[in-house]
Amino acid sequence: MTPNHADASGAPSPIAPMLAVPGPLPVPDAEWAFEAKWDGARCVVTTAGDGTLRLTSRAGNDVTPTYPELHALGDVLRGHGVVLDGEIVALDASGRSDFGRLQRRMGIINQRRAARLALDFPAHLIVFDVMFLDGRPLTALPYEERRLALSGLALAGPHWSVPSYVHGSGARAWDAVVSGGLEGVVAKRLSSPYTPGLRSPHWRKTKRVETLDVIIGGWTQRKGAPEGVPGAVLVGLEGPEGLRYAGSVGSGMSEIELGELKAYLTVIGRRTPPFVDPVDVAGAHWVEPRLVAEVTASEWTAAGRLRHPVWQRLRPDLTRLG
Repeated sequence: MTPNHADASGAPSPIAPMLAVPGPLPVPDAEWAFEAKWDGARCVVTTAGDGTLRLTSRAGNDVTPTYPELHALGDVLRGHGVVLDGEIVALDASGRSDFGRLQRRMGIINQRRAARLALDFPAHLIVFDVMFLDGRPLTALPYEERRLALSGLALAGPHWSVPSYVHGSGARAWDAVVSGGLEGVVAKRLSSPYTPGLRSPHWRKTKRVETLDVIIGGWTQRKGAPEGVPGAVLVGLEGPEGLRYAGSVGSGMSEIELGELKAYLTVIGRRTPPFVDPVDVAGAHWVEPRLVAEVTASEWTAAGRLRHPVWQRLRPDLTRLG
């Protein structure tokens, strides 16, 4: 939607959020700003300045009833017709975004249940852009000017904030993200306009990933493939009590690797799971925990599972078949 239209209440229309392209940190970086990348749900905030507001998801759905603790932001913005861009997150005890906690909130529209969950798993709105302010579209303005306008709104509250950005020092921003356990960095060109709904090279996201050596303890059949070809492997990590289940890895495998895995897994099959904790995976086939694989993942979930795991390679140097 364009920022020049208003609905029946007089509130400005939501604006489709601008998207970033994946890529490395820009070098040189003097003309770039660097923000932390938060692991949450994108949200566009619109208000006519009458004390009410509307929260819209990236898909264009109205999620206002889902997050009642954010409604008070309407009072803070009273007197301003505004469209804001941000991310809804749920923070853990260390102040890091935890997508698993946020998932407990998503899709809830029942007023009583949403209010109860807001107490148990409170949401926080990270605001990082303003696209419309007091009757004026700001999308054509450069990033620096939009951030200056955003800072003028003085948005700081119990459930919302405007984090600062780092100017021209991507390495320093990256070090801060890694040490803080955040998801990654978003680099934004200082001169970039806001392009609604488009994935722009003027915004670049770089995600932090963790590389691990995991032990394969099972697999699931690949749909539509010959019998014995894995669609995913079930992996774990050794702990004090034995092999602890860490999740299912199905992304990143080549056809050649799938063929090699099929040959290995056929040889080391077993009837019972090798994991010390329960694994609720339909159609699982179990194997002796001898094969070691290298995978990457963005983080760990609260349940102790790898989030967004991607297969990298089999580790024959660490694998024991005998």
